[in-house]
Amino acid sequence: MTTSIKASALTVEHVTLELGGRPILKDASFSVEAGEFIGVLGPNGAGKTTLMRAMLGLLPLSKGAIRVNGAAVVRGNASIGYMPQIRSGLAGRRVRGRDFVAMAADGHRWGLPRASAAANADVDRVLDLVDGRALAARPLSELSGGERQRLLLAQCLLGDPKLLLLDEPLISLDPRHQTGVVDLVRRVQRELGITVLFSAHELNPLLNSIDRVLYLGNGRAALGTIDEVITKPVLSQLYGSPIDVMRVNGRIFVMAGDVEVDKLDHAHEDGPDGHSHSHDHDHSHAHHHSGTHSHDV
Repeated sequence: MTTSIKASALTVEHVTLELGGRPILKDASFSVEAGEFIGVLGPNGAGKTTLMRAMLGLLPLSKGAIRVNGAAVVRGNASIGYMPQIRSGLAGRRVRGRDFVAMAADGHRWGLPRASAAANADVDRVLDLVDGRALAARPLSELSGGERQRLLLAQCLLGDPKLLLLDEPLISLDPRHQTGVVDLVRRVQRELGITVLFSAHELNPLLNSIDRVLYLGNGRAALGTIDEVITKPVLSQLYGSPIDVMRVNGRIFVMAGDVEVDKLDHAHEDGPDGHSHSHDHDHSHAHHHSGTHSHDV
């Protein structure tokens, strides 16, 4: 009797990443199997966004190699769907939901998308996948944050990618919409059998959905089950300071002293008035991600 060996959707081999001469990741190695749902966590500046951009071929590696579905990283890899970070850039747009999704199919950021039969069919397919048909005729400005994230996910699914990189899709959403987005991603991921890397500020919204967690910090990366990674010794090493892990009523709290570490991160992000800084981002499918940028490193 032979045992089946799952192919690696993503392999990171002794990767060092630097920004402005500052090391973000140092000699990181891990492998993600095809069809896994991975939660990507870590403090601000730990490298969550930087690592995703390196996987997209947008940032050069200082050392090491990254392979996606067995192939070396290339810019514009059609097998990757990418959702960059977002704050409030879409809230004022009057573009209809369907046209917004179709823009990514054609690579247009502005103007009317090309209405080819193949493009239309693909837009219909991804809207159905995310239960987004009811949003198609409504302008983005009239949609909730959770509904806009549904359309952004539809964009990511255009062209039948095998790996989704979702960078902080829960930012600015209330807990109910956070749960809805996580549940939607998990359902689509299982239905299509694709691999998902889902970065987040906090573990709890992902607790019941992810297969494993990739935690970044202090230049290091730790990949494993929640029980393997979310521990006092591992997180203390990744944060470079003493960390406690508390489990209460089915939730996990990562504490630095008597403060939750994700609260520290939010305090760092927010301006003096307590409101998060707003950053607009161009959103497009993996074929056209060269213009994207983001707030976190």
